[in-house]
Amino acid sequence: MFRCEAYAAPAADKPLSPLTIERRDPTPEDVVIDILYCGVCHSDLHMARNEWHFTTYPVVVGHEIVGRVSKIGADVTKFKVGDLVGVGCMVDSCRTCPNCREGLEQYCDVGNIQTYGGIEPQTGKPTAGGYSRSITVYEGFVLKVSEKLDLAATAPLLCAGITTWSPLRHWKVGPGMKVGIVGLGGLGHMGVKFARALGAHVVLFTTSPSKVEDGKRLGAHEVVISKNEDEMAAYAQSFDFILDCVSADHDINAYLNLLKRDATLCLVGAPENPQAIAAFPLLMKRRRFAGSGIGGIAETQEMLDFCAEHGITSDVEVIDIKDINTAYERMLKQDVRYRFTINMATLGEPAL
Repeated sequence: MFRCEAYAAPAADKPLSPLTIERRDPTPEDVVIDILYCGVCHSDLHMARNEWHFTTYPVVVGHEIVGRVSKIGADVTKFKVGDLVGVGCMVDSCRTCPNCREGLEQYCDVGNIQTYGGIEPQTGKPTAGGYSRSITVYEGFVLKVSEKLDLAATAPLLCAGITTWSPLRHWKVGPGMKVGIVGLGGLGHMGVKFARALGAHVVLFTTSPSKVEDGKRLGAHEVVISKNEDEMAAYAQSFDFILDCVSADHDINAYLNLLKRDATLCLVGAPENPQAIAAFPLLMKRRRFAGSGIGGIAETQEMLDFCAEHGITSDVEVIDIKDINTAYERMLKQDVRYRFTINMATLGEPAL
């Protein structure tokens, strides 16, 4: 084991603060990574504040990690010291169930091991995330990151990026398709970028007139104010696929009515309350209402390679680690366009 500086939540009602943690020494299959940037996901806040009711304290969160390899185990073949790499929401899985064998580790039948809030099979200790100086990860869950990409803006791709990329690829979004993206936040802005780059005609739905121009800048061909019933009605039965990125409670049925026959609405946001889905919008046009999690390791690598080829990254505001508690409050107010990324070089600097 070796000691490592980190930022942790000591309790649900306490701010994040410095903490020294222990990381495992690399096994023959492990990679040790010096963390350069870590994105800030809303899941981090949920876990830090025990909003999912299973947090064990102290907890180090962060699952959008970009860094450089500093040490490798004797049997590691995919990476060498100095490589630029990423780690997302998972650091391991059973590796043997049908889903894992298909490269769908996110749906591991045993349950994948999360970057934080899980249990390391190597040590039996809780996993700790990317708000830290370094991390040790099994090489099969480490991803290659292109030197061509802006590293701070690449970090959120490891969660927000793959969460939107996976369903767009699964439902084969591409040229000739009309695709709706609901919500322009951390997920939605990536959905717009990806759908446009994949060749679809992209329509953004937002409740905020102030986001119309930004939506077009990010790649939307059209922007609809979803609170305007006349605007919504004009798009009835016209979409091949809709990706719903909203985590607040909202009316799913309004979007189901915009789908063509046999088309799909996929939810990647996570509203707090159960959704009320009317039967007839589904029945009368054989429409599908689906959900999607993150992506597997192979699919995440595919996304990162696509981003390098097309110059796609997240829109980020880079912050110092000492500002993370303020960032959480701003995130709750939707006061960020569109993701925070922590410069981990600021870890260990004294607060002003």
